[in-house]
Amino acid sequence: MTTGLTVLLVLLAAGVSALLLVLTGLSPSAALDAIWKGSLANADGWTTTLLNAAPLLLVAVGMCICTTTGTVNIGQEGQVLIGALAGAWVGLRLALPGPMLAVVVLIAAAVGGGVWAGLSALMHRYRGVNIAVSTLLMSFVAVQVISFAVGTQWLLQETVSASDMADAQSNPLPANAQLATFGQYPSLQLNTGLFLALIAAAGVFILLTRSRWGFKARMVGLNPVTAKHAGVRVGAVGGLTLAVSGALAGLAGGLLVASPIGTNRLTAGVSDNVGWDGLLVALVARNRPLATIPVAFLFGVLRAGGNFLSTTGVPYYLVDIVKALLVLAFVAPPVLIDLWRRRRGAAPTTARPVPVVPTKVESAS
Repeated sequence: MTTGLTVLLVLLAAGVSALLLVLTGLSPSAALDAIWKGSLANADGWTTTLLNAAPLLLVAVGMCICTTTGTVNIGQEGQVLIGALAGAWVGLRLALPGPMLAVVVLIAAAVGGGVWAGLSALMHRYRGVNIAVSTLLMSFVAVQVISFAVGTQWLLQETVSASDMADAQSNPLPANAQLATFGQYPSLQLNTGLFLALIAAAGVFILLTRSRWGFKARMVGLNPVTAKHAGVRVGAVGGLTLAVSGALAGLAGGLLVASPIGTNRLTAGVSDNVGWDGLLVALVARNRPLATIPVAFLFGVLRAGGNFLSTTGVPYYLVDIVKALLVLAFVAPPVLIDLWRRRRGAAPTTARPVPVVPTKVESAS
C-alpha cells in the first residue's frame, strides 16, 4: 500500500510540476530536456551530478545517525558553513607537504562541524535548551561568522594589491589542499569526496546495525526510559550522535571548498543550501543510511540539471518547488495510511509481547 501510494504521489508531483511550468509560460518537455542535458546526457553532466551528490550524502547520513536516537538536528546548514570555514582556515594557514594538507583540511572541517553541533548538546545538557531550536538558530549565527571571516582582512579575506578592492571571499586553497580527481575532461571525473561519502554511508549502516553502540543508539531512540534503566547513558549517547552528525555535515563543508564543485574559495554562500537539501535527502530516504545513496544521486541530478536549467531562462525556484513536491510525495504515504486506518477504526496490528515471567492468567490459558 505504501509503495503504490508513493508511486501515485510521485506521478501527481510530476503532473503539478508540469502544470506550474505551463502556467508560467514554459515548456515542460524543454525543461526536462535541459535537466537531462545538464545532469546525465554526457560525461560532464555525470561529473557535476556526482560532485553535487557527495556533500548531500554526507549530510543525510549524519541526519540518519541523529534520528536513530530521536535527536532532532536541523542545523546542518550552519554546520556545513563552519566546516567549510575550519577547512579553509587550515588550508590557507598551514604549510604541509603533499596531500597531507588535504587530509588535515577534511579533519579540521569535520571537527569544526562536530564542535558547532556539540554546542547545542551542551546547551541542552546544562540549560535545557531545545536541540531542534538551538541547532536551527545556530545556523543563522554561522552565516554571520562566515560573513565576518571573509570580510575581515586579517582573518580570511582575499589578498589583493593596494589599488584593488577585495571581495568578500578567501584566497583559493593551494593545489595540495584540494582533493584528487580521477579522470580528465571530457571523460567522466570522479572526485575523492564521492568515495568518502560512500564509505561514510556504508560505515554508518554497519555502525547502527552491527555494533554494540548502534544497539544502544537504537534503544535510546525507541524508549529512552527503558534504555536508562538498562544502564545506557542516554544523554551521552544523544550528545555524541549530535556531534557525529555535525562532523559529517562539517565534512560536507570541507568538500565544498576542497573539491571542484565550487571555486575552492570560502564565501558567504559556499553552502548553497547543501545542508537543507541533505536534510531533505534523509527525509525522503526515511533515515535509512543505504537508501540515502540513490536519493542523494537524485537530488544531485536536480541540482546539476537545475543549474543548467537556469541558464536557459527558467527560474531556479521552480527546481526548488519540484524538490519540495518530491519530498512530500515520499514522506506523506505513511502518514496518510495511518490516518486512513484510524478513520476506519483499524489500529495497526502488533505482535503480542511474550511475558518474561508467566502470570496466573497465562498459566490458566
